[in-house]
Amino acid sequence: MKVIGIAGWSGAGKTTLISRVIPYLRQQGLRVSVIKHAHHEFDVDVPGKDSWVHRQSGAEEVLVSSANRWALMHELRGAAEPALPELLKKMSPVDLVVIEGFKSEPHRKIEVHRTANGKPPLFPGDPAIAGIATDAAIETTLPVANLDDIPAVAEMMRQYAVPVTDVLAASVGET
Repeated sequence: MKVIGIAGWSGAGKTTLISRVIPYLRQQGLRVSVIKHAHHEFDVDVPGKDSWVHRQSGAEEVLVSSANRWALMHELRGAAEPALPELLKKMSPVDLVVIEGFKSEPHRKIEVHRTANGKPPLFPGDPAIAGIATDAAIETTLPVANLDDIPAVAEMMRQYAVPVTDVLAASVGET
């Protein structure tokens, strides 16, 4: 299992790019999963549904299952947010895990930079950025792909993805 991050400022188009790259990677025969970092208040559950009621009543975890999918919701109840390596350990094995967000973590990343966003690039201050997907002409020695060139972005993601064991080892200082 390999891991690659997609990092960028809010509004840069990370989710849009990932949603365009995943079908391309699947056509190449890869199994892909995503870990998405969200802001504090998010909910994947629907207020009033049984699973929501169970969580609201104090359940630590609620697992919802059907013939089509299952989802496990874990309430932190004041505990610290799990670190990225801990979340990676919870993932089922696939060929590639794409990490959206977690831009301050040290895992290898591709930066998504959009000119209209008006934000400076992240790569000058982040040595973990291995390439850039952008709509701008950027002065850098890093590989650059146009945001609309999905095959090039997918190839960059595959080329710079690292084994999950590297990310887990780095979290305990073994590298």
